[in-house]
Amino acid sequence: MALTTDNRLRHPEKAHRPDNPTQRKPAWIRVKAPTSDTYHETRKIIRENNLRTVCEEAACPNIGECWSKKHATLMIMGALCTRACAFCNVATGKPGALDPFEPTNVGAAVARLGLAHVVITSVDRDDLADGGAGHFAAVIQAIRAATPDTTIEVLTPDFLRKDGAAETVVAAKPDVFNHNLETVPRLYASVRPGARYFNSLRLLDRVKQLDPAMFTKSGIMVGLGESGVEVLQVMDDLRAADVDFLTIGQYLQPTPKHHVVDRFVTPEEFKRFEAMAYAKGFLMVSASPLTRSSYHAGEDFARLRAAREALLLPAPGDPQLALSLRGFTA
Repeated sequence: MALTTDNRLRHPEKAHRPDNPTQRKPAWIRVKAPTSDTYHETRKIIRENNLRTVCEEAACPNIGECWSKKHATLMIMGALCTRACAFCNVATGKPGALDPFEPTNVGAAVARLGLAHVVITSVDRDDLADGGAGHFAAVIQAIRAATPDTTIEVLTPDFLRKDGAAETVVAAKPDVFNHNLETVPRLYASVRPGARYFNSLRLLDRVKQLDPAMFTKSGIMVGLGESGVEVLQVMDDLRAADVDFLTIGQYLQPTPKHHVVDRFVTPEEFKRFEAMAYAKGFLMVSASPLTRSSYHAGEDFARLRAAREALLLPAPGDPQLALSLRGFTA
């Protein structure tokens, strides 16, 4: 069982579970070890600002590629999560107090990295009255102060039973509000036991109610035992909540104590999921074996914004074009 840096069990709730067999990854999932100078520079900036990244904590397979481009997903509110999801490699335990200097440190790191787009995520903090929503807002404000042109994407917890949390984060005006459903509803009891599928859907729907112009995003993993029909139903549920952007990636088992990989979904199947998702009306879809919530997030945000602009722009000669230009002068 993996240990944390202070030699505590990383996943104490999983310590007595029987080991699940780990499967050899197919060729399309294997990645190279990071070696570039930019990777090490990114790592140094993160260490000097006393920050954590989900890239490391969740053992993301794309860390070498992303850090070599100075792309990192910053994880706020500590390293210990109050949940114990069966798929997740983030350490579980009783978190400490929030770091009041963290928002300033995050803003400084984003400026030093020169990020045009940043993703901010967190552990679950069920111990906090607002689930950490106020801390998210403070981090957003600090980034705006340090580097006003950076676009900000938040990947939040579900804020289960935290009234007003969505309102707090939305009021801080992130450019993208992301919350992952992670899997199909049938598998929640075994994969995401501390969460509720329809609560997560309601959170995404609430964001759109509060700010219809805010981009919303969600993602799922496949290879956990879901069926294709169930994946399509999740797509329909997300579209009913007016979610703009869907990510679909392969689940990879962090340790033998975690949920077993049911199967490795082929690249061709991911292509079919992508086509189906676009047909259902998502503005943006990222579906591939190595897709993760923040993988290529900056480039994808630019494409997402362009897709909305193309959808909203009237065609030449459309009567709505004259109406949309009324009141504007050169």
